[in-house]
Amino acid sequence: MLESETGLRARLVDVGVELVAREGVQALTLREIARRAGVSHGAPRRYFPTHLELLSAIARRGFDALAERATALGGGSASPREQVSALLRGYLEFALDNRGMYELMFRHDLLESGHLGLRDTSLPLFGRLVDLVGQVRPDADARLVAGALWANLHGIAQLWGWGSLQLATGSEDFAPLLRSALEAHLGSEEA
Repeated sequence: MLESETGLRARLVDVGVELVAREGVQALTLREIARRAGVSHGAPRRYFPTHLELLSAIARRGFDALAERATALGGGSASPREQVSALLRGYLEFALDNRGMYELMFRHDLLESGHLGLRDTSLPLFGRLVDLVGQVRPDADARLVAGALWANLHGIAQLWGWGSLQLATGSEDFAPLLRSALEAHLGSEEA
């Protein structure tokens, strides 16, 4: 029985998600994904005309998972600052738990981010951060502060994942770094 087009398309993406989780971005070749999906090396081209489109579909799964995690954190009765802290902790945990996917998600040189709705998933996450930062720092350009905070967090994720920050700081817990980043960008909690 022939697999439906949507079924094979989903299977190719599933295989890519598993491959990036186990072996990293460098393993995501069309030929390897096709081999592991049990189809000819030309089969992915029927569903993904370019390699970038397949990589973008795989990255979309990562953005969806990150958005789901961020939504699960919710707001509840937490203050905006506590919500920012929870959002950033969840982001950092996602990055460290899903290193291959995280790398793929932010490798815009490998993705067609305007294609397959990647921006539709990633920009609302950033928008949420901007909104919360605006509530904590109404005196500042919330978009710029959120951008600087996000860049700082991205650096923490990369350097922590490589083991560099543990060596430099002598810490085995990223929580103090996260608190320092929050204070640097949002001011102290007492302020």
